[in-house]
Parts: sequence; structure tokens; C-alpha cells
Amino acid sequence: MSRAVLAAILSQMRVWMSELEAEELYRELLARFGLVGAVDECRALESAWEDPYGRREVEEFIRAWLAGRRRRRLAPAASAAYIV
Repeated sequence: MSRAVLAAILSQMRVWMSELEAEELYRELLARFGLVGAVDECRALESAWEDPYGRREVEEFIRAWLAGRRRRRLAPAASAAYIV
């Protein structure tokens, strides 16, 4: 999957993130959908995005990934608040 395809998907979902976060998401998407080392990763992701079921799966994965990022960012702050 090319990063341009991921950027287009994120844009359509109205999701903005840093390049570092996008790279991490890119690697996890490849792993999640079994595209690591695929001959045409880019086309495989585009095909998944064009298919209604595949689109839903990709969107759900990205939303869950974002929610996990938010939880990880908030967890240290929440636990630090209890340190006296």
C-alpha cells in the first residue's frame, strides 16, 4: 500500500495526523490486512477501500487505532494525577 493511498483514505475520513503517526498506522494496516510483502500492496488497499465491506473494515480499524492512541495518551496523565 502506498502512503498516497493511505493519505487519500484518511482525507476522505477527515482524519489528520502527523507523518510519524501515519507511518505507524501504515505499518499496522499492512499487518492487519495481511498485505506485508504483497506484490501490489497499493492496489490491494485501493480494492478494499472501493468494496463496501472492505471499506467498513478499514474504517473500523482506523477508528479503533485512533481510539487506542487517545487512550494511551490519556492513561499516563490520568495515573500521574493520583501521584502525591
